[in-house]
Amino acid sequence: MLMPFHFAYHVTDLDQARAFYGGVLGCTEGRSTDTWVDFDFFGHQISLHLGTPFANAPTGKVGDHMVPMPHFGLVLDVERFRALADRLGAAGVEFVIPPTLRFAGQPGEQWTMFFRDPSGNPIEVKGYASADQVFAS
Repeated sequence: MLMPFHFAYHVTDLDQARAFYGGVLGCTEGRSTDTWVDFDFFGHQISLHLGTPFANAPTGKVGDHMVPMPHFGLVLDVERFRALADRLGAAGVEFVIPPTLRFAGQPGEQWTMFFRDPSGNPIEVKGYASADQVFAS
């Protein structure tokens, strides 16, 4: 069984983070204090701490796109990817890269989308038709 990852990073406002991660993304809130909050991020643990978010810039060239670096994200099946894309669109989230099919017909074919949380942290979500394509080369 694959164990979940843990990722801790800064956000500027915990109330905004709760509204985005809990309300928009649908993540379940876990433990918290006055300075941090945990979320179940699609089966993984993220810890959002008050502070200055990490610097990022569109310096990663992937296909025809320049993507924000560094970034983090997750891998979903296509059905869950589309449901999340619809949820983000309905919430008015601005996409850095809208839901796009990348590497069509090639090993590793995937759907991808990039967006930012309210603190500016870049998040990528990928959707694969088959889990065996995640590490295909």
